This record gives sequence, C-alpha cells and structure tokens, in this order.
Amino acid sequence: MLTLILIGLLGGLITAVSPCILPVLPVVFLAGGPGGQEPPPGGARRAKARGRAAGVGGRAGGAVATADVGQEEAPGTARRTRNRRPYAVVAGLVVSFSFFALLGVTLISALGLPDDILRYVGLTLLVLIGLGLVFPRVESLLERPFARIPQRQVGKEGSAFALGAGLGLLYVPCAGPVLAAITVAGARGRISVDIVALTVSFAVGTAIPLLAFALAGRRVSERVAAFRTRARGLRIAAGTVMIVLAAALAFDVTAAIQRSLPDYTASARRGIEDSDTARQKLSGLYGKENKELSRCEDGVDELRSCGRAPSLKGITKWLNTPQGRPVKLEALRGKVVLIDFWTYSCVNCQRSLPHIKAWDRAYRDAGLRVIGVHSPEFAFEKNASNVADQTRKMGIDYPVALDNKLATWDNYRNRYWPAKYLIDSAGTVRYFRFGEGKYEQTEGLIRDLLRQADPGARLPAATTGRADDLTEDRTPETYLSTHRIDRYAGDPLAADKPKRYRLPADLSRDAVALGGTWTAGYEHFTAGPGARIALDYRARKVHLVLAGQGPVEVLVDGRLTRTIQVDGTPTLHTLVDEDDAHRARLEVRPAPGIEAYAFTFG
Repeated sequence: MLTLILIGLLGGLITAVSPCILPVLPVVFLAGGPGGQEPPPGGARRAKARGRAAGVGGRAGGAVATADVGQEEAPGTARRTRNRRPYAVVAGLVVSFSFFALLGVTLISALGLPDDILRYVGLTLLVLIGLGLVFPRVESLLERPFARIPQRQVGKEGSAFALGAGLGLLYVPCAGPVLAAITVAGARGRISVDIVALTVSFAVGTAIPLLAFALAGRRVSERVAAFRTRARGLRIAAGTVMIVLAAALAFDVTAAIQRSLPDYTASARRGIEDSDTARQKLSGLYGKENKELSRCEDGVDELRSCGRAPSLKGITKWLNTPQGRPVKLEALRGKVVLIDFWTYSCVNCQRSLPHIKAWDRAYRDAGLRVIGVHSPEFAFEKNASNVADQTRKMGIDYPVALDNKLATWDNYRNRYWPAKYLIDSAGTVRYFRFGEGKYEQTEGLIRDLLRQADPGARLPAATTGRADDLTEDRTPETYLSTHRIDRYAGDPLAADKPKRYRLPADLSRDAVALGGTWTAGYEHFTAGPGARIALDYRARKVHLVLAGQGPVEVLVDGRLTRTIQVDGTPTLHTLVDEDDAHRARLEVRPAPGIEAYAFTFG
C-alpha cells in the first residue's frame, strides 16, 4: 500500500502543475486574501467599523475578504488574527474532490438525480461566492445560516471552504492511470482500502502546489500596500474573476485555452504513472479480463499480435450510426479498425482528436474504420445529450459508443484517456497507444495494416507529415500460420503434419519460404531436422516470436551474425538490429522442436 500511496502522491504533484489546473489558479491565488492586520491607533473597534464600511468584514469572512481584526479590545490594543483561508480553500477542494470522485456516482444514482447535478452545484457555489464578494448585501444573505454559530466554531474560513468545495466539483485534472483507477472504481462502487488510499494521496499531492499558490497570494496581499489600501476593489476583482471562471467553465471556454497549450508535464507523468511499478500496482485494482492484451506493450514501434479484439459490450447508446444501430466488430472483418477511448472533458483527448479525425477522413475509403468509445471520467459525462452536443461541436462524424458502464473499457483492460487500439482485418489487436503523442508512428502502422489487408491499396499522403522511407517501404508483419501466412513462396504447406520442404534459391520482395522439415500449424510452425526459414526483408530491425528450447542461428546474406538461445514460452527475439533500413536476405536455422510464430519489423 505504501507504494500505491507514493504513486498517488507523485501523480498528484505532477498533475497540480499541469495545464489542466490553470483555470482554477487565479481563484486559488486570490482566495488567500489579505491576512489579519494590526488595527490603527484608536482601537480595534474603529478599525473593525471601517472594515465593515468598506465591505470587508463579516462572520463568514468571504473567500478573499480582509480578516476581521478581532473582538472588541481595550483602546490602543491590537490583536493579529491568523488568515487560514488558503488552507480552507485547498481543504475544501481536496475533501470535495476525494468524496465525490469515489461516491458521487453512487449518490447520484441512489437519489435519482441528474448526472450534471454536481457540476451545477459547483458552478452555483462559484457564482454565489463571487456575487457575495462584489455585493455586500448578497454576502450578508449568504452568511445568515452561520449567524447563530459562534465565530470560533465556523470562523471566517467558512466561505473559503465552501469555495474550495465548489472548485472540487469542477476540478478536472489531466487524466492518467491514477485518476482512471480512482474514477473507474468510484463509478462501479468498488471502494477498497487501496482505492481510498490512492484517492487521498492523489488529492494531497495536488493540494501541495495549490496550497503554495494560495499562500503566495496571501503573502502578496499582506506585503503589497496596494492590496491593503484597496481591499474593496480587490474583493470586487476577485468576485468578478470567480463569476467569469464559472461562465468560462459552463461554456467550455477553459477547455479551448487548455487545448492550445502543450502538456509540458506529459513525460514526467508517464514516467511516474506509467512506470513498470505503477502498471503492476494499478493493474491489481482491475479485474482479470482479457489478460492476453497484457502481452503487448504500450506504444512500441511495430505491429504485434495482442490477441483477439474484445467485443464492444455494455454500450448504452450509439451516435453517428444509422438509426443509432450498434456497430459489431465481427461485421468489420476485412477492415482495419481504430478504437479510440476518450471522454469529452479530457483535455488530453481533445488534443488528440484532430489526428483521429484526419485519419478517418484520409483512410476511410482505403478500409479504415474509426470507432470512438466514450468512457466517462465524471458523472456529467454520462449524459447522452451532453456527449452528442460535444461530439457535434468537435466535428466528430464517425461512430461513437457511449460506454457509461465502463464495460468495454474493462474488456480492453484500458486505464488511460485517450487510448488508441489498432485491430487488423482478421480481428486481432496489433498495437495500442496510451496518451498523446507518437501520431506519425501510429499513422505509419495504420498504413501498414491497410496494405496487409489490401496489398494493392492506393493510400493518400500521410496526414501527420511525410512518413519516413522506412515506414513507407518496410516489410509488413509475417505470420507463420497456415491460415494467415502472406507472401509465401515454395512447396505447398501441409497442415499439422511434418513435411520436408525445399528452400528456393531466389525470393521475391518480402517473400518467405521454408527449407528442411517443418510441421505447419494454425498458430505456429514447429521446426524439425534441418529446418530453415528464408525471408527477403527491408527494415532496420527484424524480430521473431520463438518458443521451445535450443539454439537458433541467424544468417544475413549468407553470413552468420548471431546465435540465439531460446528457452521457454513464446517471446519476441531480435534477429537483426541495424542503424539504417536496408534490404537483405535473412535465414533462420532453429533447432528441432523450436516453435516460430511471427516476424515483425522495425
């Protein structure tokens, strides 16, 4: 659990300085407000009266108000009160975010409330507190519920905590594996000790930089004379900022600003949240569905076989399909399918959408089918009309599946927004990419799969810039399977029984052939006496999945370059690793009993 807490804490720290947090920073900074000040000569009573005349005092104190100096004291004396508003604002945000991230969906469902209710409550709180800072009469009305509660119990920090609670309901940090684990667990009501620990540590991690920012605001307000002498103007400015922020959040203006900024914390966040340790710990919070997908790694630069594509299940509604009819993956055999997991308020997803839409437009006629799986991060993203409206605004016209129960998310063992899965024409997952980036690489692999599905396909120019020569002319993945082998040259294959093959002297471009004794099967070929595989290829790297036990000799253009020792279950072995792409003839000579599955190229 300590490792899980550390992962959550570090993930929260990185998230709190990311572009996704920028909209709340002005409010957090101003929420620090001026601290308590020494009253001028003549006593605290006159100072307090002047503060109220300027609209500064009050029981709840306002989120950005100048603190009341204190209770009535003897003339000529003074007492400094401590300004705890920065702590109250951040505490409200942490408590609100943590509580509703875990229990919000359950409470909303149990009470039969609209999915948007928490967002509306947060916006309302932000507007009301903003109006209270601008108009003292409104603040007085807001303070009436606290009128009978002693000052020391509620204190001036009451409205500051309420402000933080409102921000917590509107707080949409950048989505990573940690936040995904929290959100998914909360959506399903599967709250464990580990999930609570992860949530609290993540919230505390985000709170530390925000608290530093709020304390900086308090220090500036206390040290800069203009803040002390223009308290009323500061309150009006702070209230206006809060109202403007509420309007910007309501109309998604903040999202447009966030999209325009690069995610400068992406590499740091991935280094923490997507490390091997984090993967192991976070995967323990999920079920065991479709474990074969775990055979593949995120974002590798080659196509691999990651198992049969799981079904799209638990979909509550389809958008952009005729009469809302569902899309079945089985009906798309022969097509290359890109599944994009996204959610509309996720800034990372919004930044990746232009690439997804460009690929859909460029390659739809060549056989690519894009399916957006909208797996909500927050309760308000379950609202079908919200998703339909945002889909229309974002210019998405490919099918979108509403995965409100996160059933398809589970089926693909996903843990990231956005996430892209590539499925070949035979229905096998060949590649997936978590998060932003590697767009040119992903597009190159899409083009490879389209060529495999239709070798004569005429593809348009790449949308993410000119693909390098290697991507355009690289040998495609080659399966050693009686049902899936492509570009085979040589004697006819005999299924599931040993046969001696004759290796041809010459091979055509990208062709593969057998020599010696082999048993050709549905999933792999098994070597017998004198077994050899010859392959004409163009690539920098050549890999082969092998299993069994014994040595495997690798020859390039007739020269022995390495000998690999195979021992165990199917594993990817590198046969060729050069600096530049080149064309050559590869020959592999495995010991009897070695199983060979598929060639991949880099």
